[in-house]
Amino acid sequence: MKYITKYIMGLLFCVPVQLWAQQAPVIPLDSILQRIDRNNILLQSYGLKAESYKYSADAATAWMAPMVGAGTFMTPYPGQTIMDEKDKGSIMLQLEQDIPNPAKLRAKKQFIASQGNVELATRGITGNELKAQAKRLYFNWLVARQRIHVLQENEKIMVMMKQIEEVRYPYNQSQLSGVYKATAKIEENRNMIRMQEGTIAKARSWLNSLMNVPGNQAFDIDTTYRPVFEAAPSYDTAALAAVRQDVWKMNESIRSMQLNVVSMKQDKKPDFKVRFDHMSPLGGMMPKAFSAMGMVSIPIVPWASKMYRSGIKSMEYNVQAMEKERAAMLQETQGMLYGMQYEIQSMQQRITAMESKIIPALQHTLDAGFLNYQENKLAITNVIDAWEALTMMQSGILDEKLKLYEMIVDYEKQLYR
Repeated sequence: MKYITKYIMGLLFCVPVQLWAQQAPVIPLDSILQRIDRNNILLQSYGLKAESYKYSADAATAWMAPMVGAGTFMTPYPGQTIMDEKDKGSIMLQLEQDIPNPAKLRAKKQFIASQGNVELATRGITGNELKAQAKRLYFNWLVARQRIHVLQENEKIMVMMKQIEEVRYPYNQSQLSGVYKATAKIEENRNMIRMQEGTIAKARSWLNSLMNVPGNQAFDIDTTYRPVFEAAPSYDTAALAAVRQDVWKMNESIRSMQLNVVSMKQDKKPDFKVRFDHMSPLGGMMPKAFSAMGMVSIPIVPWASKMYRSGIKSMEYNVQAMEKERAAMLQETQGMLYGMQYEIQSMQQRITAMESKIIPALQHTLDAGFLNYQENKLAITNVIDAWEALTMMQSGILDEKLKLYEMIVDYEKQLYR
């Protein structure tokens, strides 16, 4: 008996622990966004690319390796008549080293290093897109939960009506078709619930992949969360330029192109080369000899200067074009944000009217019809029509809410929130 008592007590303690262990953790939206920013593989790749540019910039200051050669110098072909020891020629060793202009190397290093900032800005743009995608998935999941709740509540009414029809039928107070119709509506309702469960499973898998975890990892969302629209205090283009990562990317691209122009201007400066030759004569009476030579390039000659002068001019036009493109983008974003704000506020008013006016009226209609139906004063088809009207309107409101949430996502995406 004592053993049985211990066994039962053990079960009472273990069962809640197991249920707690199986319960999926709830992850708020903020935590999901932080995990995406920290763990997403695509975002990590941009950081690695930016890091690689630092080493590429260091590599740009390196010199070319020296060239060493060995061979013969003024050696006669076999079979030739040799009149003197000096006609035998020499064995020649040669050492050659290019010496680049330091100003060119510094300018090139700065140009390459600047491209790392462009990659970091690209990371910010991609991160903003992934963040917006995660918000859409989260809100789809949130609305799917609300749809399931509405459908489950409405199903209770239909189940009750079916039970009433089944009770009344043996007494010829209802039609058999009413039972079948209620059964069909219940099953249709459950199919809609299954569809929403599929939406939730899809959102969970995609969010897992964005967070770089297995797609089947179980977790739940905070169903009490509601997106709130917060309009920006100002849509000034200077303020927009300060928060938008794509503008920062354009700024860094313009800066990189300007550094490239500086680098190309350095091409008119000369480069250097030194060469040392050592000759060991094959004739015994000849002295050893050497040759030392320093060389400098002349890039200012017309046939060579055309290359960097045209390149500089082309780059300057590209910089001007990008500046115009940046101004146009800011102007377009400003107008777009005003339009999105008005559209969101209009949608909020529509949803408020639907929830405060239309839904209560349809609910009263259903309640009154159901009351008459219970008193056997109204046919079940009339109650089903009222039930369908209420269900469709509740579903329509959730459709509108989902649109509103997606509008908020698009609005926040433009502001890089």
